[in-house]
Amino acid sequence: MARHDQGIHRRNFLAGGAAAGGAALLTGTGLATPAAAAEGAAAAAEPITTVTPGDKRYQDLVRGYNQRWSATPEKICLAETTAQVQAVVQSAVKAGKRLTVRSGGHCHEDWVFNSDVRVVLDMAKMNRVYFDAEKNAVCVEAGAQLLNVYERMYRGWGVTIPAGVCFQVGAGGHVSGGGWGLLCRQLGLVVDHLYGVEVVTVAANGSVKVQVATREPNDPHRDLWWAHAGGGGGNFGVITRFWFRSPGAVGTDPAKLLPQPPAEVLLHAASWPWAEMTKERFARLITNYGDWHAEHLAPGTVHDHLFSALWLTHKSSGYIGLVTQLDATVPDARRVLDDFLAAMTEGLDVASEPMVTHMGEMAALPDFAEPRRMSWLQAARYAGTTNPTLNDPSLNSDNKSAYYRTAMPAAQIDAFYEHLTRDDLANTTANVQLSSFGGRINAVAPDATAFPHREAAYKAAWSIWWTDPADEADSLRWMREFYHGVYAGTGGVPVINDVTDGCYVNYPDIDLSDPTYNTSDVPWYELYYKDNYAKLQQVKKTYDPRDFFRHSQSVRLPTT
Repeated sequence: MARHDQGIHRRNFLAGGAAAGGAALLTGTGLATPAAAAEGAAAAAEPITTVTPGDKRYQDLVRGYNQRWSATPEKICLAETTAQVQAVVQSAVKAGKRLTVRSGGHCHEDWVFNSDVRVVLDMAKMNRVYFDAEKNAVCVEAGAQLLNVYERMYRGWGVTIPAGVCFQVGAGGHVSGGGWGLLCRQLGLVVDHLYGVEVVTVAANGSVKVQVATREPNDPHRDLWWAHAGGGGGNFGVITRFWFRSPGAVGTDPAKLLPQPPAEVLLHAASWPWAEMTKERFARLITNYGDWHAEHLAPGTVHDHLFSALWLTHKSSGYIGLVTQLDATVPDARRVLDDFLAAMTEGLDVASEPMVTHMGEMAALPDFAEPRRMSWLQAARYAGTTNPTLNDPSLNSDNKSAYYRTAMPAAQIDAFYEHLTRDDLANTTANVQLSSFGGRINAVAPDATAFPHREAAYKAAWSIWWTDPADEADSLRWMREFYHGVYAGTGGVPVINDVTDGCYVNYPDIDLSDPTYNTSDVPWYELYYKDNYAKLQQVKKTYDPRDFFRHSQSVRLPTT
C-alpha cells in the first residue's frame, strides 16, 4: 500500500557493493554458491558502466518514477561493487562535481534529479541478496528491489524482512528511512532487523572511505548504523550494503536469523459508494478507524497480526475502500478479522460493496469481498505488482504525510470531507491513505533508532497523480489547500502534540520547508526526526563534514 513504505513508499539515494568473501550468493530466485570474493574482484576490474548524453539510455536514466523531476547530468554511473562506488565518489570530489545517488527511483521530491546534479550514481546493478557468513547476517545490496528481496529471502531460507509493498522500490532509500509494510504491526519496521550497513563516506580532507557500522554496542561506528536506521537517504554517504539479523537471533542458520512471515494470510477488501457517503457517515468511518488503532496501539495482542488501509479517495473515483490483511495462522483468525470489520462499521448505516475500482495505489479487488486465504508470498506479489499507478511510467505525482496518535479530531475530519468532495477536481487517483501503525513498531523506543515515530497509531499519506503537464497546477493547489487546511490550527502542518506526530521522511515534502505553507514554529527537520535531529547532525559532522551528500532537505551540519 503506501509507498515506498509501502513503502507508499521509496527514496532514491543509495548504493550497492561487493559480496563478502566466501558468502553463498542468491542470483535471481535460485540459490548459487560462486566464490563471491572472486566475483567481486572481477567486477571491480571491469570498467564501470557509464551513460552520457549521446547514449540512447540517457533519457531513461535521468529521471525516477515521478516524471516531475529530471536532470541533465554529465554522466550516469552504474556501479557493481563498493570499489566502483568509491572510485566514482572520489572522482566527483576531486573534480568538485555534484553527485546524487539513485537506488529504486521512488523519491517524491527532486533530491536525486535536479539541475545541480552533474553525476548520478545509479545502484540498479548492485542488487544481490545473499547470506554473509562473516557477518552471520543476510546481506541486501542497496539497489535490490523489494519484491526480489522477498523472493530471495523466502525461497532461500523461509524468512523475510517487514519492508514495503511496492515491488520495485529500492532497498537503499526505503530501509534508511525506516521502511514499513503490511507486516509492520506484527514484525516492526524493517530497521528493527537491521544489523549493519556499509557506507562510502567523504572525509574532511576529501578522501573517500568505506565504513562498516553495526548495532553492536562496542562498534566505534555504531552511530552511523543508528543514523541509517531511519535517518533517511542522501545524508551521510552512499549506502552499498545492508546486513539483516533480528535482535536476539542465535546460531548460524540463516533460516533462524530473521522472522518467518505467516504461511498464509487472509485478505479482505470492501468499499462504500460516495453516492451514499454523507458527511456523518464519512466521519463515522474515519473515527472508527482511528479509535480502533488508538485502542490497539500497544504490542502483545493478537491484533498485532492485522494490518489495514482505509483509502479515502476523491469522490470522482466513486468509492471509498478498506483493505485488510491478517495472519491466517493465528487462533480464530476469521473471528479476529470479523471483529475488526465490525468495529470499522459500527454505527455506519450503509452496507459495504465489493471493491470494484482501484484505490490510489491499490488495484480493484472485487474477488475479496469475502476474505480470501492466500500464501504470504502470493499475497505480497499480488499487492505489489497489481499496483495501477506504479505500473504507469507516464505519471507525475505529489505526496504528503502525517502520523496520528489518536482518532482524528472533528475539525480535521470536516476538512477531509470538504476537500475530497470538491467539484473543481476530477482525478480518480487523488486520495489519502490511512494505514496501520502501532503493534511491534511501538515496542522500540523513539531514540533506539533514528526513526522517531514509535508512538503513532496510524499514518495518513496524501497522493495524487497526473500525466498532462497542464494538470500540475490544479493538482498541486488541491493537494496544498487540502493538507494545509486540515492542519490550519497548527500552522498548516501536523506538529508533534497529543494528536499528530510529525511526518514521514520517506514521503519527502518540500513544502514543509516553505514558510508559505508551514506557518508553525516547528521546522521541517523536527517534523521528520523529532528529538533525534541533533544526534543526526553530529553523525553528519563526523562522517560528512564537507556536506558533500546533500539535497534540499538533507541533515544540516551543526553550527557549533
